[in-house]
Amino acid sequence: MKIGVIVDSFRKDFRSSILEAQKIGANGVQIGHKFLIGESDLRVEISEANKILNDAGIECSAVCADIGCKMFYTKSRELIELEKKLLYIAKELGTNIATTHIGVVPTDKNCRQYETMHEVCFELAEFAKSIDGHFAVETGPESSALLKEFLDSLGSDGVAVNLDPANLVMCAGDDPVQAVYNLKDYIVHTHAKDGIQLMPFDTRRTYAASYFDLEPLLWSKCIKEVPLNEGGVPWDKYLAALREIGYKGYLTIERECGDTPSEDIAAAIRFLDSKNVR
Repeated sequence: MKIGVIVDSFRKDFRSSILEAQKIGANGVQIGHKFLIGESDLRVEISEANKILNDAGIECSAVCADIGCKMFYTKSRELIELEKKLLYIAKELGTNIATTHIGVVPTDKNCRQYETMHEVCFELAEFAKSIDGHFAVETGPESSALLKEFLDSLGSDGVAVNLDPANLVMCAGDDPVQAVYNLKDYIVHTHAKDGIQLMPFDTRRTYAASYFDLEPLLWSKCIKEVPLNEGGVPWDKYLAALREIGYKGYLTIERECGDTPSEDIAAAIRFLDSKNVR
């Protein structure tokens, strides 16, 4: 396996983030869409991004194409086409993986939310397949068993999984080790993150409240992200499961909070190296 870092976690411009990733010994980076599309001051041209990556000896592990779950409930053509653009950009950056959250897979297959989500995911999966890419759904709001059932129903080789063990622990209250086995045929990328669930909750209220006509619930009341090996992810068993299924891709460190992200990321790399993941 290889160790990556989400560029956004450094909270710096692109070049500075890549140099920081190089300095602390990462093999690659996952690049957030804010660096690739839109009018943000942080945006970098693809050719420039590739030069910065090549000069640093860092590869792109995946593109984070998480532009919100609205498209999966409303079938917004504008957002669907933007998602496809990010799949193209991923290829230009030397990877074939674009990851995203899709909202919450409903348990009721006959509701309109399930129907629209299924339709949009199938379209994006088939598009990804057509360009030899992976539309990778990130784990979190539902159990891995429910997610697998949904992905199986798509019947497309273009759909995949970005396995985030912390999201499973914090949100779904699910076992990330069993998730590895449940989703083994889909996993193309993983996040290395840790956390705890503060209380059980309906994930629809945090991920997609308005689309289910529910009262929103603050994330801070439900979950707490913590540094690697300080939360509920059983790392020894989790890494053993990844090895058992033959996973050789990235463990990409994500640090969304804390005052010293670079220090936390460096500590996470040391922790993963202590587990001989590469």
